[in-house]
Amino acid sequence: MYQITKQMKINFKKLFLPAVLGISLIGLFSFTKNDQADRYFQIAKNLDIFATTFKEINTYYVDQVNPSDLVKTAIDAMLASLDPYTNYIPENEIEDYRTMTTGQYGGIGAIIGRQHEKNVIIMPYLGFPAQKSGLRTADELLSIDGIDVKEKNVADISKLLKGQANTKLIVKVKRHGAEEPIDIPIMREKITLKNVPWHGMISDGIGYIKLSDFTTDAGKEVKDALKELEAKGAKKVVLDLRDNPGGLLNEAVNVASVFIPRGSEVVNTKGKMTDWNKTYNTSNNPVDTDIPLAVLTSSRSASAAEIVSGVMQDYDRGVLIGDRTFGKGLVQATRPLAYNSQLKVTTAKYYIPSGRCIQAIDYSHRNEDGSVGKVPDSLKVEFNTANGRPVYDGGGITPDIKTERQYIAPITISLIARGWVFDYATEYFYKHDKISEPANFEISDEDFADFVSWLDDKDYDYTTKVEKTLDDLKEYAKKEKYYDDIEAEIKDLEQSVKHDKKKDLQKFKKEIKTVLSEEIVSRYYYREGLIEASFKTDNTVQKAIEVLNNTAEYNKLLTDKTDKSKKED
Repeated sequence: MYQITKQMKINFKKLFLPAVLGISLIGLFSFTKNDQADRYFQIAKNLDIFATTFKEINTYYVDQVNPSDLVKTAIDAMLASLDPYTNYIPENEIEDYRTMTTGQYGGIGAIIGRQHEKNVIIMPYLGFPAQKSGLRTADELLSIDGIDVKEKNVADISKLLKGQANTKLIVKVKRHGAEEPIDIPIMREKITLKNVPWHGMISDGIGYIKLSDFTTDAGKEVKDALKELEAKGAKKVVLDLRDNPGGLLNEAVNVASVFIPRGSEVVNTKGKMTDWNKTYNTSNNPVDTDIPLAVLTSSRSASAAEIVSGVMQDYDRGVLIGDRTFGKGLVQATRPLAYNSQLKVTTAKYYIPSGRCIQAIDYSHRNEDGSVGKVPDSLKVEFNTANGRPVYDGGGITPDIKTERQYIAPITISLIARGWVFDYATEYFYKHDKISEPANFEISDEDFADFVSWLDDKDYDYTTKVEKTLDDLKEYAKKEKYYDDIEAEIKDLEQSVKHDKKKDLQKFKKEIKTVLSEEIVSRYYYREGLIEASFKTDNTVQKAIEVLNNTAEYNKLLTDKTDKSKKED
């Protein structure tokens, strides 16, 4: 039986406590003289409590504990009390963090996921090793370099697929329609994901740039895309920042510099460490400061995406269309810790040219979709754009034109979530050698009828929100002793709102055809084709085209000083 000797306990205390307390002293001298002694005592006292608690658990807890896991849990809990963006990054997660911030990793370039309890290729990226080696969407992963992965989770499989560039691996897959598994040799490469996955013309004279991230070279990619579009005849442009999570601050400055004059203020940061406060101005020559611009935003446009959209609004450089942004206006710096670990710590807040802060007043309570909740008028502060238009802080960037969110029916959600849309697209792909261009492709009514027949033996039941609300009503009526009084009415309502899968397939036929068509397009044209295929049913893109084609409305939106604060929520 494992035992802790007295000498081991003494050595633990001799080594561990001074080390922890020594580390804690590093930041003490940033305090004022008056409170330094008290802070020193509080830090020393609480670190001593933590260290002795850790020692007691390590010595006496009934099961063996993993010291690294235990300490990480403690650190994570401590940082969670501050804000959602201050995080501890242990050594074994550094590579994933670098991938997130640089967009680069050594691997095969494919999205993997679970479908029907199987690990499959969700989509290979066009032009990367997975696609070039012949891996296809829906291929089931059986083994990697002889290691069985059928029961492994996606994270573990991802680690096996990643590795040094120019190293080889063998992936064994089961392919739709093939009798025997297939071995596919793949040479890993340095994978650099594009910040601009697609750009092109979406209407006569209107170009479109999809910016999905702010990793290295985001500004250059936007600059090159705009130049190419103008060479093709673009007289107006749409910059799509929807669902862009942000990234590098300097790349936000570089993207903004494509559209506004050199030397313009983009953002300034303010925090407790006043020496770190800084104003960021554009340093590159712009591509075009006059081309009419529509910027698309969503509730998941965050951080750097909010800086760019906010700057375009503050300078009245473009019209913002879509939904209010996420409200993430906190600056993080990465600080080195012992043993190759790091701390990503919030050090300041962003302030854009009008003077407003992007950060949501309350970042701990959000709507189900992650968007900022309604901000009371009393908490909003008014600022003004270059043209004198009123804009407000308190929670992200509010667009000039708010478009309705496109919700999909419960039956469509069920068909997607249960994998039937994915599976039918696979069936379709192996039956058809080619399809028309993404912008024009749509499955026929005959194909849809085939899909409906194909679903006959599939389980895709669901509960509508109306049915769920009625169930809640019944539950509360029974608890509060009203059910007997309204039982007949409730039963009538149940019969009225009870969904019929067959009827819903026809009622939402257009919507289901759209998601089927887009999934099929992705089989032939990958991520790029999926983006292009979405335009015709995307109400925010269509609104942008409408506004850009109406010069009078566009100019009015950029000069209208009417207070829209009561309409924004």
